[in-house]
Amino acid sequence: MKPKTARIALVDDHTLFRNGLSSLLSEFTDIEVAFEACGGKELQNKIETDPEIDVILMDINMPVMDGFEATLWMTQHYPLVKIIALSMYDEDTTIIKMLRAGACGYVLKESTPSELHKAIFSVLEKGYYSNDLVSASVIKSIHSSNNNGAGQLVFSDKELIFMQHCASELTYKEIAHEMGVAVRTVDNYREALFSRLDIKSRVGLVLWGLKRGYIKL
Repeated sequence: MKPKTARIALVDDHTLFRNGLSSLLSEFTDIEVAFEACGGKELQNKIETDPEIDVILMDINMPVMDGFEATLWMTQHYPLVKIIALSMYDEDTTIIKMLRAGACGYVLKESTPSELHKAIFSVLEKGYYSNDLVSASVIKSIHSSNNNGAGQLVFSDKELIFMQHCASELTYKEIAHEMGVAVRTVDNYREALFSRLDIKSRVGLVLWGLKRGYIKL
């Protein structure tokens, strides 16, 4: 059951965007914008005086302390607060890095207020928010307590190494170089794993691997 009111914080270094988003979200009767912060450092200061926050909408590119660092700090110091990354970028490596830092969802800044509303209450009810960037089927399997046949899967050593590299910021070309194989070989690993696991993206593969213990942070 979702709470009657979700107390949220907005962390973004663009004042006009932050203020505009605050006004839009304040129109929802079940959302209270507790405070705004222009970056990770200001977030640290403000949450110490107002720690009863349910969800933080976190920008990524910010000076001094960016969204990655701020999310990791929040995960370590306030693990019960849910983080939703709010960004202009939809690159796999950026999404993976934010999820590894502790984000529960990833939403583009071009999204509508209704989608943000949905994301906020999804992370409170389920612990995650799935969308086109992070598929529902993958997220559900990650948060499921049963592994439904995962133990029957067998991976080659090269596939396991490739899977681990996918959790890094390396491009597929750089992964091929690290593994000492052709780029086409890496493409084959990727396509084979996507097919066997019914996964459609690098993000999905990393999330699956983290949950099952095939990928170590």
